[in-house]
Amino acid sequence: MNRPRIALLPGDGIGPEVLIAACEVLDATGFEAEYVEGDIGWEFWRREGDALPTRTLDLLRSCRCALFGAITSKPGTEAETELSPELQGRELRYESPIVRLRQAFDLFANVRPCRSFPGCPGLVRNDVDLVIFRENTEGLYAGVEWHPLPDQIANAMSDPSVGHPTKMRRFLDAGLQNIAVSTRIMTRPACERIVTAAFEHARTHHRHSVTLLEKANVLRETGGLMTRAFREVAARYPDVEACEAIIDSACMRLVMEPQKFDVIVAENMFGDIVSDLAAGLTGGLGYAPSANLGHDFAVFEPVHGSAPDIAGKGVANPIAAILSAAMMLDWLGETPRAHDIRSSVARVIRDDLPTLSLMDCSTQRVTSCVIDRLGSPIATERESDLIER
Repeated sequence: MNRPRIALLPGDGIGPEVLIAACEVLDATGFEAEYVEGDIGWEFWRREGDALPTRTLDLLRSCRCALFGAITSKPGTEAETELSPELQGRELRYESPIVRLRQAFDLFANVRPCRSFPGCPGLVRNDVDLVIFRENTEGLYAGVEWHPLPDQIANAMSDPSVGHPTKMRRFLDAGLQNIAVSTRIMTRPACERIVTAAFEHARTHHRHSVTLLEKANVLRETGGLMTRAFREVAARYPDVEACEAIIDSACMRLVMEPQKFDVIVAENMFGDIVSDLAAGLTGGLGYAPSANLGHDFAVFEPVHGSAPDIAGKGVANPIAAILSAAMMLDWLGETPRAHDIRSSVARVIRDDLPTLSLMDCSTQRVTSCVIDRLGSPIATERESDLIER
């Protein structure tokens, strides 16, 4: 059997530590791959003015998929001040490398499973079992924005034939130099394909409903486009219940009755926000894996950030990265190994984490516990059902 070529993108902070843990667990399952490491992250921005060098993009094009650690991102002004002296003043602009990755490889679906593991420290709800499909390439994260607002854009937005002169007037009074604009750009093809991916997942994994989270009552054009696309796609899946909810009220419902949600689909920013909320219900981002899926390439990453305050201390929680590696195995067709990892994680969270003292709860100790549990039988029918889904 040919070994897949997989890129490892350690990134910043605790990224390298949790990526090592994930690879140790993959090795322990007997999974074999050709791993190649790519340069990405804040240090490459500081030294080269590019957090995602061209050589890394070229490397990724030779790989089947990638495992990603974590990234540090800072506001533009602060990013410029941290450039090497010889790069300052060149009008270099920092861009999030993970956002660029998603756009460069058209990784349109950000998939975030969120489930309650019994015994998880910080668990708020024990009845969460849902999957969030977040559109990954458009919306407010498309990166089309201005500050100060250029004359041409201001004139177009104020043009009575195509713009909104009455609504713009009160903003223009502040002066163009004091106006920042970010655009929420959405296209029908992108709306349709993320909704289709959500319904396909629901059908394939025997989930009963897909809920669209939007704000079409206020964001009438962009939200309206997404809502129309959702209804048209839903008509092709009569076996899956289609629901619609306003994003803000849905956040409240997620906290109060998360069991009412099964598969959730949302545009980029709404999906980003609601997935972190859902992760908070189940113990935090340290237990939240994700996949960035395209048609023929994918990047798998823990949802948490780079946590520079604990980097190098050996105390980073590796579980989100390990579960992201399991999602990668699913995508590669290695489902039994993926199932074994999730089963092991579930048992470690339930049986081992409560008994570990704060001193013992290190990255390596938790990783070793997961490896030791590989191959163990599933303890309960409910646990088996959670892991399978």
